[in-house]
Amino acid sequence: MSETFSLSRRRFLQAGAALGGTMLLPGIMSSAWAAGSDKPEQQTVKVGFIPLTDCAPLAIASLKGFDKKYGITLVPSKEASWAAVRDKLVNGELDAAHILYGLLYGLELGVAGKPQAMANLMTLNRNGQGITLSADLQEQGVTDLAALKKHVGNSAPGSYTFAHTFPTGTHAMWLYYWLASGGIHPFNDVRTVVVPPPQMVMNMRIGNMVGFCVGEPWNARAINDRIGFTAATSQDIWPEHPEKVLGTRREWVEQYPNTSRALVAALLDAARWIDASDDNKRETARVLAQRGWLNTKEQYLTGRMLGAYDNGLGRRWQDEHPIRFFDQGEVSFPWLSDGMWFLTQFRRWGLLKSDPDYLAVAQRINRIDVWKEAAQAVGGITAPTQTLRSSTLIDGSVWTGADPAGYARSFAIQRLGA
Repeated sequence: MSETFSLSRRRFLQAGAALGGTMLLPGIMSSAWAAGSDKPEQQTVKVGFIPLTDCAPLAIASLKGFDKKYGITLVPSKEASWAAVRDKLVNGELDAAHILYGLLYGLELGVAGKPQAMANLMTLNRNGQGITLSADLQEQGVTDLAALKKHVGNSAPGSYTFAHTFPTGTHAMWLYYWLASGGIHPFNDVRTVVVPPPQMVMNMRIGNMVGFCVGEPWNARAINDRIGFTAATSQDIWPEHPEKVLGTRREWVEQYPNTSRALVAALLDAARWIDASDDNKRETARVLAQRGWLNTKEQYLTGRMLGAYDNGLGRRWQDEHPIRFFDQGEVSFPWLSDGMWFLTQFRRWGLLKSDPDYLAVAQRINRIDVWKEAAQAVGGITAPTQTLRSSTLIDGSVWTGADPAGYARSFAIQRLGA
């Protein structure tokens, strides 16, 4: 972000910081935009979402007026599948979307469709996904990854089907990583299919797969319906992993920079409100349960929103890495290393035939500049001084963003030659 701001931008930022998380009155609203040059170019912003717990910042920003605070009106658009989100985002039917991190990166590189110049404006959440195995497997004594490995090894390749939500999406990467960490090759030993999140439970009920990876509340719903159990959470695989992002087309950001900043600021403020207290999280669960959002029972949402887990096999615990939306603003920062990690997995599994310029791709997509301006507008958020972070995953591998090509080749189970 440039160190030099126009006078009008300074006024906008100072006004936003001073007001913090409060609702703006009409008079205050007009003063925040008094100079005019920083006024959002679009007053109405259509944002797509899939009915998952992690669309929460969009719901809260829209329903509690955080959008109005920054001079825009959010129009949430409930979509049926990630493919629909992709298509509507690319053709301009949506201005932005709650979208899978890996889907956005796949779009940029032409892995998930025709190459499109994309932008990641912020990370919407960390953690909060899960891998469910069927009650049928449980009855056969499969309750963990080691037992699953033995079971798969005693069967013909492809005998067991697992589902994820999109070929380059986060859930595909979590599923592949988890299986491989237990010695199961996700392409050679089992079969994988794509199923939209709201259809996961139904498809497991009728026997179309023995396992799936998806966001909440569908893992909790499988337990409630007695058709499956949680074999692993996504935070078991990578504690504090990035999940959904606020994605859009790069041309939209360039055409509407003030609107982009306002949109990020609104969702940042909403994320801060959600994470401020357990009461706010409970209220968020009540909102999300409504028909216009997830159309499900509040009980499926509240427990895991609060980090209270029950795996369906009798184990209950308070998770150290529950779904997070804010965490002093760090959750939302578009870390370059986060985006690069997905590229290493695309390479590992043969979705990319050669090594990309990992850092350059991440710098192109992750709009740290927009995030910093929005964070300053919201106030009370300190930007990280680095753009790479270190993480240790379930198999003991350490990801720092250094030597991504070597990291992609470091795994015993891979598909680089595909």
